Amino acid sequence: MEVVHLTKRVADAAGELTILRDVNFTLHAGATLAIVGASGSGKSTLLGLLAGLDAPSEGTVRLAGTDIYALDEDGRAALRKELLGFVFQSFQLLGHLTALENVMLPLELRGDVNARARAEAMLERVGLSARLKHYPKTMSGGEQQRVALARAFVAEPPLLFADEPTGSLDAATGAAVIKLMFELNRERASTLVLVTHDPSIAALCERTITIAAGQLADDSLVSP
Repeated sequence: MEVVHLTKRVADAAGELTILRDVNFTLHAGATLAIVGASGSGKSTLLGLLAGLDAPSEGTVRLAGTDIYALDEDGRAALRKELLGFVFQSFQLLGHLTALENVMLPLELRGDVNARARAEAMLERVGLSARLKHYPKTMSGGEQQRVALARAFVAEPPLLFADEPTGSLDAATGAAVIKLMFELNRERASTLVLVTHDPSIAALCERTITIAAGQLADDSLVSP
């Protein structure tokens, strides 16, 4: 990933508000990066821009050498389907689909004829082989987030984005989910970009970027 002069401005009552200002950094394949900052600092906006879910006012993002903002919306959607997995604070599972169907979905969108078998194996990996036919509303928050992890990792995306993945969970459940997420990330040698307000979670990443008032205030590597 290469982030180049990334800036985001929006109109407000005063005329214009700058949410992000001239953010620059690169991230090598296989890295783990935490994006931290106070509420309202711009970290979630940054994550959305990195994933091509919003458009910057200036600058761009290159994923695997592709300038994502040189693509149209359909092109960015196709790139996300091939390169990215997502884990959200609110799980974002489809309530009318079972756990198995939720995990199969990204594979089916790719036309994978082995979608069911791969999804079943992934749910077994996250400890939910007994919950395949259960709907999200019948599952605990921790179980739903494990389904979300399975869905994010099942297609083996090179890059995973996680936005406050434990924000809706109690401390013990959140710790178990984070442990599982990092295990899966290591197993698949993917790149992880994680937005969090929790310093103990950020410390698990090899690199931390701090966003303050929309600017990159600090960029730190964990000491060996």
